[in-house]
Amino acid sequence: MGDIRHTNPLPLVLIYLIVIIFAVLAIYPIFWLVIQSFKTTQEYMRVSKLAFPTRWFYKNYPIAWETGRFGILILNSVFYTSITVVSILILSFMAAFAFAKLPSRLTPVLHGSFIIGILLTLQSILVPLFLMINAVGLYNTRLGVLIPYIGIGLPIAVYLGTEYIKSIPDSIIESARIDGAKYLHIFWKIIMPVAAPVAATVIILGITGTWNEFMLINILVSKTELKSLPVGVNQFSGALASDFGKQFSALVIGMTPMIIFYLIFRKQITTGVSAGAVKG
Repeated sequence: MGDIRHTNPLPLVLIYLIVIIFAVLAIYPIFWLVIQSFKTTQEYMRVSKLAFPTRWFYKNYPIAWETGRFGILILNSVFYTSITVVSILILSFMAAFAFAKLPSRLTPVLHGSFIIGILLTLQSILVPLFLMINAVGLYNTRLGVLIPYIGIGLPIAVYLGTEYIKSIPDSIIESARIDGAKYLHIFWKIIMPVAAPVAATVIILGITGTWNEFMLINILVSKTELKSLPVGVNQFSGALASDFGKQFSALVIGMTPMIIFYLIFRKQITTGVSAGAVKG
């Protein structure tokens, strides 16, 4: 008779318990914020902060939408994010292809300059960047926002792309060259499809980073019609800070696009981040 071994369920129970605790800690603040957004400021100040609204005040949202001009701000965020991500993806992978498969004596210097960019923080370049944008007349322009966004996103994208493309066998490119394919054709037909996993990682980083960026665009433009969604949300922490209902509604409006993005593309995000890991 075979030896029957009983598996100890305690480790599994502990794992599930930890996962549940972390899930509650992550979801509850969002749930609390949504509940508070349906309260008037008077009710928020008068009753318990953990209580449900006694009367659901739905007007906070249309008032916050109109006050914050979120319609134009969301369109601006979509514009900045889409142009930035597409530009970063194409430019970085072209550079990565050259660094990985078309080396020259300048490759270490050029590639190293991109790597240095990863180490620079936004705070360290904020003042000189503002002065340069202002000096060339791009202050208060969409181009003056897009150029820094693309430039800041390129270093990490070039690094990830270069390391991944290095793993593609040289024989594939050599065979394409023997068949008469140009390098541009090789890039679009071979490199980009094969590098799709790391491209997904670059896209995810670009979307989340550009959509949530606040500091840079806040100093590069002063016109409301050129600002992005995070700037619109931030204005409710100033003069409107005492109007908690509108403030919470603005925060919910600001975080909703990213939540929807995650819910729709959660599988692609998980696959992209795991498959796009740099090979050692």
